[in-house]
Amino acid sequence: MIESFIRDLPKVELHVHHIGSALPATVARLAARHAGSTTVPTDPERLAEYFTFRDFAHFIEVYLTVVDLVRDPEDVETLTYDIATELARQQVRYAELTLTPYSSIRRGMAAEAFCEAVEDARARAARELGIELRWCFDIPGEAGIPAADVTLDVALRLRPDGLVSFGLGGPEIGVPRPQFADHFAKARAAGLRSVPHAGESTGPQTVWDALEHLGAERIGHGIASARDERLMAHLRDHDIPLEVCPTSNVCTRSAPSLAEHPLPTLVAAGVPVVINSDDPPMFSTTLNDEYAVAATLLGLDRAGVAELARQGVRYSFLGDAGKAALLAEIDAYAAAA
Repeated sequence: MIESFIRDLPKVELHVHHIGSALPATVARLAARHAGSTTVPTDPERLAEYFTFRDFAHFIEVYLTVVDLVRDPEDVETLTYDIATELARQQVRYAELTLTPYSSIRRGMAAEAFCEAVEDARARAARELGIELRWCFDIPGEAGIPAADVTLDVALRLRPDGLVSFGLGGPEIGVPRPQFADHFAKARAAGLRSVPHAGESTGPQTVWDALEHLGAERIGHGIASARDERLMAHLRDHDIPLEVCPTSNVCTRSAPSLAEHPLPTLVAAGVPVVINSDDPPMFSTTLNDEYAVAATLLGLDRAGVAELARQGVRYSFLGDAGKAALLAEIDAYAAAA
């Protein structure tokens, strides 16, 4: 069965959010700790209903209630290590986790304490779980320029060892990409890679804006690119991958259904893609599940799924030696299977 092959296949995860990866038990524990000041259920079994989204705006609304549960450095470190544990269980060897430090800082946490907490979790995960974590510091677009200023300051002034990229998330509607051009230019000048969200809940123009104004090297989601032949050709010709998260797109109503997801259209046009889970517990999925979805949508056999894993490695920001080692591990696994 393809599912058993996927289960033990060495993988990378390149588009997964810190808060959005909180396991139900973790969310319920934090909700209980902050009972009386949150609407998040304290019963893990009720979270599936709570995480049923009417549309993308409702998803953001619910997501922010979970963000509000992470209130001190101990919460941050515990959450981060729990995420690493779940990823390692799925044979993820390397993950680029999207963090939004502004959300914690605006709630009173010192930026230094936030960075120390995630770095402590990163070191522990490498030591105890054998998984390498890296960070993408993400601007919450709905909070505007002030949030971008804080995010850039933390990224450049503190520059934690695991930081590799600079991102932009949150709602796309009403949040034009060009307003953050200066922030991305400064981040890129400092050596950070550009990985903004674009073309998830809006049209192809948002992707064009991310490319032109933010210097995007990978696009978070980008599924609206399937509606623009010229854009797909540009992504193909310039080797710019989309971080595709199929189940997430359906749950946020950015795609009507898995059967109608544009992944096959993108792949048929030669657009590079990597498969990811986004906010897996919120969408009742895992990275392994997303690989299985992609295998069904694209008609992949084991060799095709292994190549999907290799593609994730190639488009990661892992160093050359790390990429070579992980690609060799995938090759060995595929040959043995």
